[in-house]
Amino acid sequence: MAPLRIPADLFQFSTVDRSELYVAILHAFAEANDRLDTALGLDDLTAWLRSIGWGQPLSDELLVAALKQLGDWKLVDPIQDHTENYRTAADYERNNVRYSLSRRGEAAFAGVTHAMSVLASTGALQTAVLDAIGDRLRDLVAELDGGTDRRIFTTLMELEGHLEALRTNTKQFNGELQRLLRVEGVDLATFHDVKLATVAYLEEFLTNLEQRVHVIRQRIEDVLDRGVARLQRRALTGAELPSLSGTDPGPAWLDRRQARWEGLLAWFVGSELAPPRVEQLHTVGRKAIVTLLQVLDRITETRRRASSAVADFRELARWFSVVPAQDDLHRLWATAFGLTSARHAHLAAADPELIPASASWHEAAPVEVSPLLRSSGRVERFSRTARVRDVAQVRAARAERIAAERAELDAALALLDTGGPIRLSHFDRLDYFLFNHLRDLLGAALATTPNRSGHRAATTSDGRIEILLWEPADRTITTLRTPRGDFRGLDYIVNIRPVESAPGRRTGDSG
Repeated sequence: MAPLRIPADLFQFSTVDRSELYVAILHAFAEANDRLDTALGLDDLTAWLRSIGWGQPLSDELLVAALKQLGDWKLVDPIQDHTENYRTAADYERNNVRYSLSRRGEAAFAGVTHAMSVLASTGALQTAVLDAIGDRLRDLVAELDGGTDRRIFTTLMELEGHLEALRTNTKQFNGELQRLLRVEGVDLATFHDVKLATVAYLEEFLTNLEQRVHVIRQRIEDVLDRGVARLQRRALTGAELPSLSGTDPGPAWLDRRQARWEGLLAWFVGSELAPPRVEQLHTVGRKAIVTLLQVLDRITETRRRASSAVADFRELARWFSVVPAQDDLHRLWATAFGLTSARHAHLAAADPELIPASASWHEAAPVEVSPLLRSSGRVERFSRTARVRDVAQVRAARAERIAAERAELDAALALLDTGGPIRLSHFDRLDYFLFNHLRDLLGAALATTPNRSGHRAATTSDGRIEILLWEPADRTITTLRTPRGDFRGLDYIVNIRPVESAPGRRTGDSG
């Protein structure tokens, strides 16, 4: 995409002196255009300025000077009006020139309006928009099969509108979310409530997000099967574009439609070089939830500890300064710091007879104190080392059990080898062990996206067994019977085979 080149003086009207008057005049022209009144005289413009709330007195000289300046910036076009009947020369001099917004003026005011709306908006993650995108894709498929060109055009416009709303709201919400993750507020109570509400909002949006995206991808595949070029050509016919400038507007219109369709694919399908953006949105949402929960833990911990260690020591010092008696000071010291008398006075020397009972502690030889005495209140006790356990029998039993489980698994997978495509009803009755393996294979296949040929493919975790699965065209229901109950579901067509026997396949390929 080429870089945007904005004319240097396109938004100059919003930064110079009298910018409020210039913006008000453009606003008045925009309001008049909404009511199909495109050319305004001085009286008309004054009336529209009052209608939008301009209350300052405004002379004709000041208004004409402002319009001339806007004309120099090519935002307003003066138009000579020769259709009116003027009674006097002064009436002609005042009202023969009318003014209208130029295309550049419309763009400048639209840019300012959009900038102010972005500043006022916060964005949102709306599952209703995802559902609406899926519904419009379904409607496009139905209209392509038997609808009118006009209906295809209106449905395509609705789809693009929903996609643009998703892009804009997601971008704005992500910006607000990242700013929220960086902000550390003073009011912990307010930030706690805001972050907690944001976590709940993100969890509600991410619930069933993958299912909604899966539906949208399937319907995109349906449109691709019917041809995007055919869809856009029929929509162009239904648009009924006029050729006001003498050139065909069709090619440019089709280029815009193709760019919007590629944007839809970038959001929900992706490419070999970039994953779908909706997956990035899922990752960002999950990371934000984890970060917000960590912030909430810190806020909760701060609430739980109302003061710091410095404040605790200052309060303790204040208590020491007001305690009246010496004994009370000693009790406060012992309570605050727990430095009581030594607990190893009961320990004796290695040979107590060498040290008389009347000897002073200062004169007696030191006694070795175990480090465990301070932490646990117990001294070390040395005893005979335990006999080393013989684990040879345990290893042999474990190896035998693993080999038996491997043989049982190989036998089960060999029994599930279909030798080619068959229906699930072919199995009819299975023991519960085989049924569990078949169920795991079906679940792995159904969790994948069907390819262009319509089948799903998956392999076991060790990559030895592959399953190919097709949905039945007749949508029949079958029942598989097991000793623990019956399993009912679609009578899928499956082909279960070892990966080595799959023709033209390598280990790890997935169809």
